[in-house]
Amino acid sequence: MRQSVLQRHAAGIERVVAHLRECVAQPHAPLPDLEELAAIAHLSPFHFHRLYRALTGETVGHTVARLRLSVALQRLGTGASVTEAAMAAGYDSPQALARTFRAHLDVTPASLRGDTHAVTPLLARLSVPRLAAPDAERLPLRVTIEEVAPFEVVVLRQRGAFEDLDRGFGRLFDWAMRAGLGERLERLVGVPVVDHRDVAPRAHVFDCAMGFGEGLDAPPAPMALRTLGGGSYAVLRHVGPYEGLEDALDRLLAEWWPHSGRALRDAPVFHHYLDDPEQTPAPILRADIHLPLAS
Repeated sequence: MRQSVLQRHAAGIERVVAHLRECVAQPHAPLPDLEELAAIAHLSPFHFHRLYRALTGETVGHTVARLRLSVALQRLGTGASVTEAAMAAGYDSPQALARTFRAHLDVTPASLRGDTHAVTPLLARLSVPRLAAPDAERLPLRVTIEEVAPFEVVVLRQRGAFEDLDRGFGRLFDWAMRAGLGERLERLVGVPVVDHRDVAPRAHVFDCAMGFGEGLDAPPAPMALRTLGGGSYAVLRHVGPYEGLEDALDRLLAEWWPHSGRALRDAPVFHHYLDDPEQTPAPILRADIHLPLAS
């Protein structure tokens, strides 16, 4: 993509951060939702959270946490009490602020009160995120653009730790065997609903899916039929543990997409698993990441 487009992405992220900063400065103001932030950035709300993380290296939630820390630091630097700083930054109590300071800055807020020399370098550590620069030592991504015909899958929504996804696929496979569909299995697919790196295990949601070809009757609940594909996709092959798929998707969005000249389509990202983790060592597992592109 041309430099002007890269600059547009950077400007959009800066607008989002500026808006979040305004909200955080009003401790009782509601935070905007992702759809509002996507509109401010001029990015698709469907992919905004992924793009933001890929391009900045952090989630919107992490940005808000940094901005709140910055507000508290600034107030402490001017001599405000720990309680005043905590309330100004939207913390529930001075104790909550102290815990956050110890966890993220390894200092106590009381030790910074009125000490601008100590506060200044800490504020610099909490500076605005910038577009991530690619690592020059990493090999360039090998991405293909493919037309993927629509295909039907049986989906089972799995909640819980990413490491436990095999339970969801196991339930799908057990049902397929009982239904006499074992020989018809054509593909194993995963559709991430949230990013497992950014949520607690209990909040993780993932759609496990298997394709058996056309003409399948509706499966019993909670399983359901769903159609994926049907358009252009940027396809990146990931080799290694499946836990690294989100990191690879970050690279695809941060390093390839901004230069591709292609817009994203409002459709889910999906992973096509090519190997069985029970039969293949983790370092050589293969999966194709499919990023939907507009025509």
